[in-house]
Amino acid sequence: MSSTGNTRVAIVTGGSGGIGRAAAQRLAADGMSVLVHYAGHPARAEEVVAAITAEGGTASAARADVADETQVAALFDTAEQRYGGVDVVVHTAGIMLLSPLAELDLDDLDRMHRTNIRGTFVVDQQAARRLRPGGALVNFSTSVVKIGQVGYTAYAATKGAVDAITLILARELRGRDVTVNAVAPGPTATPLFLDGKDEETVDHLAKLAPLERLGRPEDIAETVAFLAGPARWVNGQVLYANGGIA
Repeated sequence: MSSTGNTRVAIVTGGSGGIGRAAAQRLAADGMSVLVHYAGHPARAEEVVAAITAEGGTASAARADVADETQVAALFDTAEQRYGGVDVVVHTAGIMLLSPLAELDLDDLDRMHRTNIRGTFVVDQQAARRLRPGGALVNFSTSVVKIGQVGYTAYAATKGAVDAITLILARELRGRDVTVNAVAPGPTATPLFLDGKDEETVDHLAKLAPLERLGRPEDIAETVAFLAGPARWVNGQVLYANGGIA
């Protein structure tokens, strides 16, 4: 389970599902040792670990509430103890609760604020303190911030905050040789996105992009791998990965 030599080490939050799983598997395929974070689905996280190790990669799983600073500090401790340090943090963990603003249950707003905004602060704080030189932090935003789809007010607002955190933190890490960027996916075929949508809605969303399909988790993982690896001159950016919707 330990990592040796010059192997880079990645923590992927939300690594048990959807985009997080694809990102974890892609970074492992690129030769990184991966700590797969999960919040409430240990079996799914272990499936990701098993898939990575079956391909000859190195991975293990660990649980944390991303909004709890003590648990997230322990998550980073685990990565350092198992693999020797942290070079890449991919923060995909988030929740999406949809409603027009006028009908929004403010408890849903508070839940998203805790996970999506506070969680990003907590994870990014540990990343800022611990990433080694040559490291990369990849946050997750959403194309809805720019597209402005109805019903996404509260969710998009939390991700607008992620954009701001990303742009400013990149500048706060001046001199550290650590990049900070965010990926802003468009409609992507994940359980989180597809939940509660009828076929007509999904078909409509699939047609929005000039490529006339939904994104795939692997498409987003490709973008993550770029930012986590070769893209050293991309910094302080929100990269829209949406097939050209806007």
